[in-house]
Amino acid sequence: MKIGINGASGKLGAAIIEELSSRGGGHQIVAISRSPEKAGSGVEARKGDYDQPETLQDAYAGLDRLVLIPSADLRPGVRGAQLKSAIDGAVKSGVEHIVLLSAAGTREAAIPALGESYWTAEQHLIRSAPHWTILRMNYFAQSMIDEVMMSQSQGMLAGLGEGRVAYVSRNDVAAATAGAVLGEGHAGAIYNLTGPDALTGHDVAAVASEALGKAIVFASITEEQLRGGLGQAGLPDLVVNAIMDIKKTFVEGHFDVLTHDVERLSGRAPISFRNVFAATKS
Repeated sequence: MKIGINGASGKLGAAIIEELSSRGGGHQIVAISRSPEKAGSGVEARKGDYDQPETLQDAYAGLDRLVLIPSADLRPGVRGAQLKSAIDGAVKSGVEHIVLLSAAGTREAAIPALGESYWTAEQHLIRSAPHWTILRMNYFAQSMIDEVMMSQSQGMLAGLGEGRVAYVSRNDVAAATAGAVLGEGHAGAIYNLTGPDALTGHDVAAVASEALGKAIVFASITEEQLRGGLGQAGLPDLVVNAIMDIKKTFVEGHFDVLTHDVERLSGRAPISFRNVFAATKS
């Protein structure tokens, strides 16, 4: 079987390729990205740029299965359009099964909402692909740990309220994706990839305090305060708007989802936020 990974040069793409390679089976792995020279050894590298749809059909030629990882482009409407073009290119190339990485809590949304891209891509995939699987990722544990590390000098984490989030390790997402690609019976399924626990902001602060050996507290602040603080930090408007969207979805419960789908697909239990933090710190 020939398996393509679009978005192969990113951290998640590299982790998925590593998982697929470690499982053997003689499958051919094709690393697709706008920078094919970054592909590791043992895989075929192809250029496929979401911003250049004309490159995608050739990039997907001959593939049996394709994993689509959304780009990090935060411009309103762009990421959804990118994924629609990728899905169209894959269908035209004859790819039989497309696995889309999406986000927890995806629901109908309109531009400029950050979640619009996931909704747009999911709906287009369902309508267009001969066989499809959707993997809705919870928020990466590593991303929250990065936020903790940037906040530790102030000793405070800030959020818009006490929403629960089932933080998932990037490696667990990679393992589950490999399981969905290589396994059978996943066509037409939507899975939610979560960690083993749904944590509040205070829970995260407690784990951080223990791991770092210093007191970290969680504070609930207003939208105006959060936006103002992000602006004072010099972040671009696109990044500020994205962070605001994410923090709102935390308190709206989009990420308060717990499932056993990681274990079902990967064959192993997901790693806890506490253990991801410990591994990151070490």
